[in-house]
Amino acid sequence: MIDNATLMIAIAFSSGALMLTLVLSWLNARRDGYLISWAIGLAFVVFALAALGLRNGRYDLWVQLGPFVALISGMALIHVGTCQFRTGSVSRLTAALLWVATMLATSLPFLFGLSGIGTIALNLSCATYMILAGYQYWAGRAEAPLPLVSGAFLFVLTGVSFLACAALLAVEGRLVLTTPPNNWAEQFNSIMAIVGLTGIGALSLTLNQSRATRRHRLEAQTDSLTGLLNRRALFDRFGKAELPVGTAVLMFDIDHFKQINDRQGHAAGDAVIQHFAHILRQNLRDDDCMARIGGEEFCAVLQPMAVDRAKAIAERIRADFEQATIRLVSESVRATVSVGVATGGVDESFSSVLNRADAALYRAKDSGRNRVTAAPLRLIA
Repeated sequence: MIDNATLMIAIAFSSGALMLTLVLSWLNARRDGYLISWAIGLAFVVFALAALGLRNGRYDLWVQLGPFVALISGMALIHVGTCQFRTGSVSRLTAALLWVATMLATSLPFLFGLSGIGTIALNLSCATYMILAGYQYWAGRAEAPLPLVSGAFLFVLTGVSFLACAALLAVEGRLVLTTPPNNWAEQFNSIMAIVGLTGIGALSLTLNQSRATRRHRLEAQTDSLTGLLNRRALFDRFGKAELPVGTAVLMFDIDHFKQINDRQGHAAGDAVIQHFAHILRQNLRDDDCMARIGGEEFCAVLQPMAVDRAKAIAERIRADFEQATIRLVSESVRATVSVGVATGGVDESFSSVLNRADAALYRAKDSGRNRVTAAPLRLIA
């Protein structure tokens, strides 16, 4: 039978390897703060378990309390990391208050000589953090159901192993401990720490890589200035496919945009583009497709509708943009936009409707700008 000290050392080595992997992952993606929270948390766990495994039979106050303080701090940071992973942030006040509460619950009994009660409090504290971390994974399971549910299960099972340790000590009524507990619950807890930390670490790294891949794919399809789709993403979505009859395609071109850049600088031009994107979002629905396809050119693809309705929507966008005053640091700027509108005919491809909307846009430009022009309905021979 493997003794508890050996298991502690094994868990410390396993946690240390995972910690280094998390640090390396964070160095490649520093925006992912949860990686460094997990890594620092595991560093505390490694220290605590190594100290417990190398105590050589000593069981005085500081040999117990020092590693236990580090273990609670590590568990707290692992929980913080799961909050950051799911929501992108964490309530520092709530996290700090919970840490202080668990530290006091564990430390005070030790300071008064009640090491058994202190050890029960330690196990309850660790169980609380593991179950709360499991809840975070469970609450975020929509992102990746199988790995997140599996991670939640491992967190909760690890928490249950800590609860078993606390329950067995409470049932035995051991208020003071002179030697480390050595029972089936401690063995179960040690095994779950190895299995749980390894499994959770592997799942978390997989989830992080999957999230990074999705983020890179999104960045490749998104215009960095406006947050709208870019030209490539627009054509990837619609390509040469036939559109449903009546699908509205709106082409926008900001009037005299080069003059704005030349006279007021590129910062002013960027502000104009960003404000126009904001107006598009205000006037269109979430399921409408909006893209910036060139310097000052935008395209919107709307659900099937009559051409008059599409033209009315375009007119509302044009009017809102004309009336807007775009404030810069030391001045303000105003601009207008020309719009071409076309609706899809029977068996008509996206590229065909786009070309007709583009032709309508150029007619609006030639007619004096700052206006909406609709393309004639497509005739079927």
